[in-house]
Amino acid sequence: MSKREREKAEARKQARKDGPVRAAITDVRMSARKANVVAKIVRGKSVDDAVTALAFQRRRAAEPLRKLLDAAIANADERGLDVDKLVISKLFVEKGPIMRRYLPRAHGRATRIRKQTTHFRVELTEAAE
Repeated sequence: MSKREREKAEARKQARKDGPVRAAITDVRMSARKANVVAKIVRGKSVDDAVTALAFQRRRAAEPLRKLLDAAIANADERGLDVDKLVISKLFVEKGPIMRRYLPRAHGRATRIRKQTTHFRVELTEAAE
């Protein structure tokens, strides 16, 4: 590896360290619309407040969101960031692919069953004090 390539690799590594911490979960079997209700509760909060809010949330979407936050916190800790200062800067809940199944009905007909999936993405940044 040449000197220039090493410098480029070092610059990319530094940019990743300075940028936001990201984590994602894809193809979760639930409606994005229902998951977005829980996501609105934790958007913009500190990580500690968000984890506490998700622990007491009774909706089904709280569990994958909590796991996603745990993964993002672990990523931040691995980078050497202060976990106590982390804030959820962006939280995306997007529609994933829809699985289509068919259910037999009367007179030889069939009804389509749509099983929706959701993608979750989160970005954490350190709060400026």
